[in-house]
Amino acid sequence: MKLILLGFMGSGKTTVGNLLAQKLGLPYHDLDDVIVETAGKSIKQIFADDGEPAFRQLEHDALKASLADDGILGTGGGTPIQAANFELLKASDVPVVLLDVMPETIIDRLKNDTDRPLAQQLGLDGLVDLKGQRDTLYQQVSDFRIATDDLAPLEVVDVINQEGILKMSFGRN
Repeated sequence: MKLILLGFMGSGKTTVGNLLAQKLGLPYHDLDDVIVETAGKSIKQIFADDGEPAFRQLEHDALKASLADDGILGTGGGTPIQAANFELLKASDVPVVLLDVMPETIIDRLKNDTDRPLAQQLGLDGLVDLKGQRDTLYQQVSDFRIATDDLAPLEVVDVINQEGILKMSFGRN
C-alpha cells in the first residue's frame, strides 16, 4: 500500500484514487468494491439482507486485508466510524490523506448520482450534521488534509504529488 484516501461521500476519493493510481502505475482498490466482491452482492443488498453490523464486519475485514496490498486504497465515507477501523487506520504506517469537502459541494457533486440517494434524502442540513459527526474522526486518522471543493481531480493528484505525501515512508507522530 502506498496511500489511503479518506473522506465524506462526494469528496473525490474514487476519482482521485483512480487518476493517481494510473499516474503512478499502481492498482487502485476501492473498499466498497472489495466488500461487494467478497459478499457477492451490492452494499445496498448487504444492508437489506444482513443489516449494518454485517456490513461493518465485512468492511473491517476488507480494510484489514487491503492494508497489506500495494497501491492506492479509497475507503468508504463511514469507514472510520467503527472503532476497529479507526484503530487500524490510526496504527497504519501508510499515509492517510483526507479529501475534505464542504456540504454544499457534496450536494452539487451528487445531485445527479442515483447511486447515492442518502445525499438527496438528508439534504444540506442532514449532510452538515452527518459530516460534522465524522469530521473529528477523519482528522484524527489523517496525516494530510486537502480541500477538494475548488480543485479538479487532476489538481488534487498534483497536490498529493507536490506535498511529497507518496514519499512518506515513516510512521506517524
